[in-house]
Amino acid sequence: MTRISQNLQAVQIAIAQAALAASRHPDSIRLLAVSKTFGPAAVLEAVRAGQMAFGENYLQEALDKMAVVSAALQQGQNQLPLPEWHFIGPIQSNKTRLIAEHFDWVHTVEREKIAHRLSEQRPHHLAPLNICLQVNISGENSKSGAAPEDVGVLVQAVAGLPRLRLRGLMAIPEPASDFDSQRHSLRRLRQLFEDLNAQGCALDTLSMGMSADMAAAIAEGATIVRVGSAIFGQRNYEA
Repeated sequence: MTRISQNLQAVQIAIAQAALAASRHPDSIRLLAVSKTFGPAAVLEAVRAGQMAFGENYLQEALDKMAVVSAALQQGQNQLPLPEWHFIGPIQSNKTRLIAEHFDWVHTVEREKIAHRLSEQRPHHLAPLNICLQVNISGENSKSGAAPEDVGVLVQAVAGLPRLRLRGLMAIPEPASDFDSQRHSLRRLRQLFEDLNAQGCALDTLSMGMSADMAAAIAEGATIVRVGSAIFGQRNYEA
């Protein structure tokens, strides 16, 4: 068993334990392996260990990686299914076309303008693009995301766009060192999610929780947890 496959197994066990502690079924939580800064070999190792959803922050790096991974998986007799790709980085207007053309999910929509561009540029031969709205739940100036009080209007605008499927909310809360403090921040996103659904929005996805606060996120209802370093190791951003 390779290092990445061992790490994946350990993360899946941790997800299951956190789910059971929260009286949830482990299958109600999806693991998104955050592969930014790691090369195609790491992704292929994870795919061969059974991981099929990957999160990327940097567009050009992701496109290069996708091409190599796709080619490798389609070679030979034992072809593996292609993974699902999630864009989880900031979105610039000049990057929307490539995101719309190559990704299955986008977690970081925070403006109606970006949603409109993704809708217009999503190719018709592809399934609708799955969308999560990013919420700045902690109110940090350094964080992206719509203000919680503005999300309702954004939901209504995005839900009506063709070629998109609005799935839910995403947040990266302010770091907290202990479990209860982590839950407190994440609870605000869950409450917003529940309020929107009570108003008839039919959202099904809460994308929250990373390596450090995954258990707290699961306790607060996360349906997707975004884990990178616990799977792939520490990142070297200077490489």
